[in-house]
Amino acid sequence: MITYDWNCKTVDVHPQEKGQTDVVYNVHWIVTGVDGDYSATNIGTQVVPLSEGDAFIPFEDLTNEIVVEWTKDAIGKDQVDQIEASIASQIEDQKNPVSVTMTIGE
Repeated sequence: MITYDWNCKTVDVHPQEKGQTDVVYNVHWIVTGVDGDYSATNIGTQVVPLSEGDAFIPFEDLTNEIVVEWTKDAIGKDQVDQIEASIASQIEDQKNPVSVTMTIGE
């Protein structure tokens, strides 16, 4: 069984926006899937716009879990599923390779 870890701790911020300071607008995400001794990673970025009416969370109060939720919401369920499926496929290829590199001895 694959365990997925979403790391969304690296963000780009606007120092000032809509009367707030250090407003996150872009997330650099890293998703790692681990299945026993096998692992694979996908990386990317996602814009997370500040929405009118949403409660503003000060930068110092942000956690990875909060930003992961924002990121997944902005990416959308279908794309999140595709990212995790890609990782699962990479892990399956490691478990059951269709090609390997070997060196011929002398």
